Amino acid sequence: MITFLPELEGRHVRLEPLQAEHAAGLAAAAAEDPSLYGLSPVPQGEAAAGTYIAAASALRDAGMAVPFAVRRLADGAIIGSTRFWDLVRWPWPEGHPRFGTDAPDVCEIGYTWLARSAIRTAANTEMKRLMLEHAFEVWKTESVCLHTDARNERSRRAMERIGAQFEGILRAHRLATNCLPRDSARYSIIAPEWPGVKRRLDGLLAAREKAAARP
Repeated sequence: MITFLPELEGRHVRLEPLQAEHAAGLAAAAAEDPSLYGLSPVPQGEAAAGTYIAAASALRDAGMAVPFAVRRLADGAIIGSTRFWDLVRWPWPEGHPRFGTDAPDVCEIGYTWLARSAIRTAANTEMKRLMLEHAFEVWKTESVCLHTDARNERSRRAMERIGAQFEGILRAHRLATNCLPRDSARYSIIAPEWPGVKRRLDGLLAAREKAAARP
Protein backbone atom coordinates (compact mmCIF):
# COMPACT_ATOMS: atom_id res chain seq x y z
CA MET A 1 0.00 0.00 0.00
CA ILE A 2 1.15 3.55 -0.75
CA THR A 3 1.30 4.97 2.77
CA PHE A 4 1.91 8.56 1.67
CA LEU A 5 -0.44 10.09 -0.87
CA PRO A 6 1.46 12.74 -2.80
CA GLU A 7 0.21 16.19 -3.78
CA LEU A 8 1.91 17.14 -7.02
CA GLU A 9 2.10 20.82 -8.00
CA GLY A 10 3.44 22.56 -11.08
CA ARG A 11 3.04 26.04 -12.53
CA HIS A 12 -0.45 25.45 -13.92
CA VAL A 13 -2.09 22.60 -12.01
CA ARG A 14 -2.01 20.85 -8.66
CA LEU A 15 -2.89 17.16 -8.37
CA GLU A 16 -4.65 16.68 -5.04
CA PRO A 17 -5.45 13.27 -3.48
CA LEU A 18 -9.06 12.65 -4.52
CA GLN A 19 -11.50 13.22 -1.67
CA ALA A 20 -15.29 13.39 -1.19
CA GLU A 21 -15.16 17.19 -1.12
CA HIS A 22 -14.05 17.20 -4.77
CA ALA A 23 -17.44 15.87 -5.95
CA ALA A 24 -19.02 19.23 -6.77
CA GLY A 25 -15.93 20.38 -8.65
CA LEU A 26 -15.75 17.18 -10.69
CA ALA A 27 -19.44 17.46 -11.56
CA ALA A 28 -18.99 21.07 -12.71
CA ALA A 29 -15.97 20.15 -14.82
CA ALA A 30 -17.75 17.25 -16.51
CA ALA A 31 -20.82 19.39 -17.18
CA GLU A 32 -18.88 21.85 -19.37
CA ASP A 33 -19.26 19.50 -22.35
CA PRO A 34 -20.55 15.96 -21.66
CA SER A 35 -20.25 15.10 -25.38
CA LEU A 36 -16.48 14.79 -24.93
CA TYR A 37 -16.75 11.60 -22.88
CA GLY A 38 -18.45 9.09 -25.14
CA LEU A 39 -15.47 6.73 -24.79
CA SER A 40 -14.51 7.58 -21.19
CA PRO A 41 -16.11 6.79 -17.80
CA VAL A 42 -16.70 10.36 -16.58
CA PRO A 43 -19.33 11.04 -13.87
CA GLN A 44 -22.25 13.29 -14.75
CA GLY A 45 -23.79 15.07 -11.77
CA GLU A 46 -22.67 15.43 -8.16
CA ALA A 47 -24.19 12.12 -7.00
CA ALA A 48 -22.39 10.22 -9.76
CA ALA A 49 -19.18 12.07 -8.89
CA GLY A 50 -19.55 10.96 -5.28
CA THR A 51 -19.93 7.34 -6.40
CA TYR A 52 -16.89 7.74 -8.70
CA ILE A 53 -14.79 9.08 -5.81
CA ALA A 54 -15.94 6.29 -3.47
CA ALA A 55 -14.95 3.63 -6.01
CA ALA A 56 -11.55 5.27 -6.57
CA SER A 57 -11.02 5.57 -2.81
CA ALA A 58 -11.74 1.85 -2.32
CA LEU A 59 -9.01 1.01 -4.84
CA ARG A 60 -6.67 3.45 -3.08
CA ASP A 61 -7.35 1.85 0.30
CA ALA A 62 -6.63 -1.58 -1.22
CA GLY A 63 -3.25 -0.34 -2.41
CA MET A 64 -4.24 -0.57 -6.07
CA ALA A 65 -4.54 3.08 -7.10
CA VAL A 66 -3.55 6.66 -6.28
CA PRO A 67 -6.37 8.90 -7.59
CA PHE A 68 -6.21 12.68 -7.95
CA ALA A 69 -8.43 15.66 -8.55
CA VAL A 70 -6.84 18.19 -10.89
CA ARG A 71 -7.00 21.82 -9.75
CA ARG A 72 -6.16 24.70 -12.07
CA LEU A 73 -3.99 27.14 -10.17
CA ALA A 74 -5.03 30.24 -12.12
CA ASP A 75 -8.58 30.23 -10.73
CA GLY A 76 -8.67 27.35 -8.25
CA ALA A 77 -11.22 25.38 -10.28
CA ILE A 78 -11.31 21.59 -10.35
CA ILE A 79 -10.86 20.68 -14.02
CA GLY A 80 -10.76 16.88 -14.03
CA SER A 81 -9.24 13.77 -12.58
CA THR A 82 -6.45 11.24 -13.17
CA ARG A 83 -4.80 8.43 -11.26
CA PHE A 84 -1.95 5.99 -10.89
CA TRP A 85 -3.37 2.51 -10.85
CA ASP A 86 -2.69 -1.16 -11.52
CA LEU A 87 0.27 -0.76 -9.15
CA VAL A 88 2.51 -3.84 -9.33
CA ARG A 89 5.34 -4.69 -6.95
CA TRP A 90 7.87 -7.28 -8.04
CA PRO A 91 9.02 -10.05 -5.65
CA TRP A 92 12.50 -8.68 -5.00
CA PRO A 93 14.70 -11.07 -2.98
CA GLU A 94 15.65 -10.19 0.57
CA GLY A 95 18.79 -8.06 0.57
CA HIS A 96 17.94 -6.26 -2.66
CA PRO A 97 17.67 -2.44 -2.24
CA ARG A 98 14.01 -2.58 -3.31
CA PHE A 99 13.05 -5.44 -0.99
CA GLY A 100 10.19 -4.40 1.28
CA THR A 101 9.48 -1.05 -0.42
CA ASP A 102 5.85 -0.14 -0.98
CA ALA A 103 6.62 1.82 -4.17
CA PRO A 104 5.36 0.11 -7.34
CA ASP A 105 7.83 -1.32 -9.84
CA VAL A 106 5.38 -0.83 -12.72
CA CYS A 107 2.14 1.10 -12.88
CA GLU A 108 -0.40 2.64 -15.19
CA ILE A 109 -1.59 6.23 -15.60
CA GLY A 110 -5.25 6.27 -16.50
CA TYR A 111 -8.78 7.46 -15.77
CA THR A 112 -7.61 10.83 -17.08
CA TRP A 113 -10.19 13.36 -18.20
CA LEU A 114 -10.39 17.14 -18.33
CA ALA A 115 -13.08 19.78 -18.64
CA ARG A 116 -13.60 21.35 -22.05
CA SER A 117 -11.94 24.59 -20.87
CA ALA A 118 -8.73 22.71 -19.98
CA ILE A 119 -8.27 20.84 -23.25
CA ARG A 120 -5.45 22.11 -25.48
CA THR A 121 -3.95 24.02 -22.58
CA ALA A 122 -0.82 23.30 -20.55
CA ALA A 123 -2.87 21.30 -18.03
CA ASN A 124 -2.64 17.82 -19.58
CA THR A 125 1.03 18.17 -20.49
CA GLU A 126 1.93 19.30 -16.97
CA MET A 127 -0.21 16.59 -15.37
CA LYS A 128 1.66 13.89 -17.27
CA ARG A 129 5.03 15.47 -16.48
CA LEU A 130 4.28 15.66 -12.76
CA MET A 131 3.04 12.08 -12.60
CA LEU A 132 5.84 10.59 -14.70
CA GLU A 133 8.44 12.51 -12.71
CA HIS A 134 6.99 11.11 -9.49
CA ALA A 135 6.85 7.57 -10.88
CA PHE A 136 10.38 7.49 -12.29
CA GLU A 137 12.25 9.77 -9.89
CA VAL A 138 10.51 9.19 -6.54
CA TRP A 139 9.10 5.66 -6.83
CA LYS A 140 11.94 4.55 -9.17
CA THR A 141 9.36 2.74 -11.27
CA GLU A 142 10.69 0.63 -14.15
CA SER A 143 7.76 1.15 -16.52
CA VAL A 144 4.61 3.25 -16.81
CA CYS A 145 1.91 2.18 -19.24
CA LEU A 146 -1.11 3.99 -20.63
CA HIS A 147 -4.18 2.46 -22.27
CA THR A 148 -6.97 4.06 -24.24
CA ASP A 149 -9.93 2.85 -26.25
CA ALA A 150 -8.44 1.85 -29.62
CA ARG A 151 -11.04 4.09 -31.32
CA ASN A 152 -9.96 7.18 -29.37
CA GLU A 153 -7.64 8.81 -31.91
CA ARG A 154 -7.32 12.06 -29.93
CA SER A 155 -6.06 10.20 -26.87
CA ARG A 156 -3.73 7.99 -28.91
CA ARG A 157 -2.14 10.99 -30.64
CA ALA A 158 -1.65 12.67 -27.26
CA MET A 159 0.21 9.62 -25.93
CA GLU A 160 2.41 9.47 -29.00
CA ARG A 161 3.10 13.20 -28.80
CA ILE A 162 4.71 12.89 -25.36
CA GLY A 163 6.94 10.04 -26.53
CA ALA A 164 5.09 6.95 -25.25
CA GLN A 165 5.81 3.86 -27.35
CA PHE A 166 2.94 1.95 -28.98
CA GLU A 167 2.97 -1.71 -27.95
CA GLY A 168 -0.11 -3.03 -29.71
CA ILE A 169 -3.86 -3.59 -29.45
CA LEU A 170 -5.26 -5.64 -26.57
CA ARG A 171 -8.46 -7.22 -27.84
CA ALA A 172 -11.56 -7.27 -25.62
CA HIS A 173 -9.34 -5.80 -22.92
CA ARG A 174 -11.78 -3.81 -20.81
CA LEU A 175 -15.43 -2.89 -20.48
CA ALA A 176 -16.39 0.04 -22.71
CA THR A 177 -18.80 2.77 -21.65
CA ASN A 178 -21.53 1.04 -23.70
CA CYS A 179 -21.01 -2.15 -21.65
CA LEU A 180 -19.40 -4.06 -24.53
CA PRO A 181 -15.84 -5.44 -24.64
CA ARG A 182 -13.35 -2.72 -25.58
CA ASP A 183 -10.15 -3.07 -27.55
CA SER A 184 -7.36 -1.04 -25.94
CA ALA A 185 -4.33 0.60 -27.52
CA ARG A 186 -1.39 0.11 -25.17
CA TYR A 187 1.52 2.55 -24.84
CA SER A 188 4.42 2.60 -22.40
CA ILE A 189 7.47 4.50 -21.20
CA ILE A 190 10.34 2.64 -19.54
CA ALA A 191 12.89 4.08 -17.13
CA PRO A 192 15.77 4.51 -19.64
CA GLU A 193 13.41 6.50 -21.89
CA TRP A 194 12.31 8.90 -19.17
CA PRO A 195 15.05 11.56 -19.59
CA GLY A 196 14.16 11.97 -23.28
CA VAL A 197 10.44 12.00 -22.56
CA LYS A 198 11.02 14.58 -19.83
CA ARG A 199 12.83 16.89 -22.27
CA ARG A 200 10.02 16.39 -24.76
CA LEU A 201 7.37 17.25 -22.18
CA ASP A 202 9.31 20.35 -21.14
CA GLY A 203 9.42 21.47 -24.77
CA LEU A 204 5.69 20.87 -25.24
CA LEU A 205 4.92 22.71 -22.02
CA ALA A 206 7.05 25.70 -23.06
CA ALA A 207 5.27 25.81 -26.43
CA ARG A 208 1.85 25.77 -24.71
CA GLU A 209 2.90 28.56 -22.37
CA LYS A 210 4.25 30.64 -25.26
CA ALA A 211 1.05 30.18 -27.23
CA ALA A 212 -1.08 31.16 -24.21
CA ALA A 213 1.00 34.33 -23.73
CA ARG A 214 0.34 35.64 -27.26
CA PRO A 215 -2.02 38.62 -27.41
